[in-house]
Parts: sequence; structure tokens; C-alpha cells
Amino acid sequence: MHADMKPDTYGAVDLGSNSFHMFVVRVVNDELQVLDRVRDRVRLAAGLDPNNHLTKEAEARALGSLERFGDRLRDIPPQLVRAVGTNTLRRAHDATDFLRRASEALGHQIEVISGVEEARLIYLGVSHSLPDSTERRLVVDIGGGSTECIVGERFEPLETASLYMGCVSYSMHFFPNGEIGEKNLLQAETAARVELETIERRLRTLGWHASFGSSGTVIAIEAILRENGWSQGISRKGLRKLRKAVLRAGNTSSLSLPGLKADRAPVLPGGLAILNAVFESLEIEEMKSSTGALREGILYDLLGRIRHEDVRDRTIERLVQQYHVDREQAARVEKTAIDCLDQVAAHWELSDRETRQLFIWAARLHEVGRAVSYSGYHKHGAYLVAHSEMPGFSTDDQMLLAALVANHRRRPSLEPFKELRSTSPDQAFKLCVLLRLAVLVNRGRSPRPLPLFEVRAEKSRLTVRFPEGWLEDHPLARADLAEEASLLKKADFQLLVS
Repeated sequence: MHADMKPDTYGAVDLGSNSFHMFVVRVVNDELQVLDRVRDRVRLAAGLDPNNHLTKEAEARALGSLERFGDRLRDIPPQLVRAVGTNTLRRAHDATDFLRRASEALGHQIEVISGVEEARLIYLGVSHSLPDSTERRLVVDIGGGSTECIVGERFEPLETASLYMGCVSYSMHFFPNGEIGEKNLLQAETAARVELETIERRLRTLGWHASFGSSGTVIAIEAILRENGWSQGISRKGLRKLRKAVLRAGNTSSLSLPGLKADRAPVLPGGLAILNAVFESLEIEEMKSSTGALREGILYDLLGRIRHEDVRDRTIERLVQQYHVDREQAARVEKTAIDCLDQVAAHWELSDRETRQLFIWAARLHEVGRAVSYSGYHKHGAYLVAHSEMPGFSTDDQMLLAALVANHRRRPSLEPFKELRSTSPDQAFKLCVLLRLAVLVNRGRSPRPLPLFEVRAEKSRLTVRFPEGWLEDHPLARADLAEEASLLKKADFQLLVS
């Protein structure tokens, strides 16, 4: 273990579309004390081919960076490290194999998060970097492949949005070969204005007292404006002067301005076009930069999970309330499901805390689709879970919950489990088998407790033993279990009941 490693040491990895960031911190009096910080300019977004597949060169750059990060994070316990992928990994097709290799290189599981979840974490990071205040704030983060806009108060976002425009993607599309002219700069700004049209009314209706920008583009532009004496912070006047200077250069290879780092020049035109559009669309006069960003948000969110202040609990509770889930039945199913899991967890390698928690949440949500219709409610529930905004959940965790809800009754399908990227399809299906069993034996919705029954696991077999005489006294349950065994057999799984 490194000499400065202690149990209060945490790690965060942000696999951005332009740069990969690694943070190692120590928590002192609820504040993050930075121990190590590494940034690699991987430019992952530039490695997407026209069919949105990562090129071999981009994969090699990414894996090399993650191996270096992994060397530093090796001695931190897995539960104290969180790594997330953003826009480019959301867009990349057939990324399952790459994510597996990337997780192996890093030595920690990598989650791909939705744009809305990215926005929430960015706001969390920014709000913790600012003095505590009750005033409403606008936060804008221009990344390599996406731009997040959030309005919130204190540590709670009120409105979040993620738009498909970033400094790398816009620079590649509108400024090929680095050429900069009035025509293509205006085209880029107009395209960004079109993207912003979808959210500007909602944000302006909420309003805000101060605006803040985070991450590379905003920090780089603020440094240029300050070094050239054009403005303190970012102002409309300063942006106009920078726009003229960029046009005078004519090409990114000729961009040489005080405050501009060489590795930022190739993506400056795209980032500037987006920031100009943000100022115009949202009628911003002045913006300050924030030292906090996604990686700090990841860490504060991780601290919340460890301290049992998990935003995901609130997300599940909101869905339970919104869709009027029968809490008593959900609790019965949850208890039975956990009793079964505890008996087989070691043999089926389902013992980690995160797996257990996701399983609990699936049990609480399994009937959420009844709010739509009883007929096919498992399908309705899966749709609601898959397409709802679920703060705190990664894309893959949300897909796992949806797959469990979809398959907790009727004939199970293996296909949704095969699509999971960070969860073993085999383990996910075994969770499904346990949930199905818990739902089935609680079908009567009786408040009377079930008898204790034994569950024994083998590779693709589950043996269930009820107390003597119980099956004879419950012929409907016996018939249901026989039908369940037939359904699971079609999925190459054996259920034995006695």
C-alpha cells in the first residue's frame, strides 16, 4: 500500500470524451483533500468512426491511460473507487468488449452514466466547490462530446439537461483540418443555438442569480480572457474579443494566445462556438468558472452511498410513490428474495453489497407497471424503469433493474441480460430466478408469514425444499412451482421443488 493510503482515501475516474481524469483524495472534516491528480488528453470522441465504433488507435490510447491510473488506484479498496464513462461511451456501438478490457486495465468496474446523471453529478461537484448559498445557480459544463446545463439550489438540481454538442465533436465537424472562418464559426454557433432551443425556455423560466462554468473549455477560455486583459471571469465583451482573435488566426495551428495551452488549441473553436451560443440563448452577461466538476461530484456521491445517504434510495422511493406500488406486497417479496439470496450468494458469487442492493430495489419495483395495466404489467414496469430519469443509477444498473422487472413473471427471456455491459449475464439471470421464486410464493398476497424453506444452488440448478406437508396444503403454489420449473427449463435452467 502507498505510504499516504489510509481507509479514508477515495478515488474517482472520469472517462470524458476529450480527457480522462483521475482524482485521489482524502476526506478531512467532510472536505476533499487532493492527494493526486492526473489528466490524460485521450480525445476519445475523436476516435469514433462514422458508424460510432471506437477505432483501435482510440482504444489503445484509452487502455494505456487506464493502466497508468490503475497503478495508482491499485491499493484503494474497490468500494472506495468509482469510475464513470460519459458521452462517447454512451454513443459507442458494441462497446461491451472494450468496457470489459478497460475495467481490467483500471482494476475497477467502469459505469457508463446517462447524460442526465452526468449533469446531476456535475452540479453536485460544482455546488460543493462554491460557498454555501440559498441563491439559485446555473451551471454549464462543456465537455468533449456533450454539454450539460443545470439550474439548482444549494446541492439539489432543479432542472438538468444534456445536449449532444462538445468541444471535440464540434471542432471535428465544423473546423476540419483546423480551418477557422466566419462562415463555419457561425454555422457552429447556429447549430449550438438549435440544440439549446429545446431547453432554454425551461431554464429561463426557473431563472438564476449567478452562472458558473466547469471543466476544460470554460477554464481555458477564462484563462485566455484574463491573460489578455479582456475580462475578469467570462463576459460577453471578452468573448467577442476572443472570437475576433480566433478568426484572425484562421487555423488552429496558428492559434497562439497568452493563456492558451497548446493541447487545448485544436478544440478551442468548437468550445468557443458552444459557449457563445450558451451566452446568447440563455442571455448570460457574466460567468465564473468553478474548480468543481464531474470528478468531484462522483466523489461526493460515493461518500453519500458509503454514509447511507444514497440518492438512489430517494429515486426508488419516488417511483414507488409516483406509481402507487403496493408497499406491503413489495416488502413481502423483498424479504423472501433476500432470504433466498442469503442462502445461495456464496455459491453463485452474488455476495457483494452492490448486487444485493440492486436486487432489493428490483423487488421493491417489480409491480411498478400495474399503474399502467394489469395485463402485461411486467413489460410496462420494465419500460417505466428503463426510460425514467433515475438519479444515482448508471445506465447498466438501470438496464439490470428493467431486465429483472421484465422477467419476474411469465416466460423469461435471456436477451435483456445479454445486453448488460458491466454485469455478468449469468449472474443477472440467477438473480432473476430468485426474484421469480419470491414473487411466486407470495402470489397470495397474504400477510401471514411464509414458512422457512431451504434453497440450495448448483451451477444451473436451484433446489427448493418446503416444510413437510406445506405443498400438499397449498395446491395452487404447487401448481405454480411446477409451471415455473417448465418455464425455466426452456431457458436451460433446472428448478427442483420438494
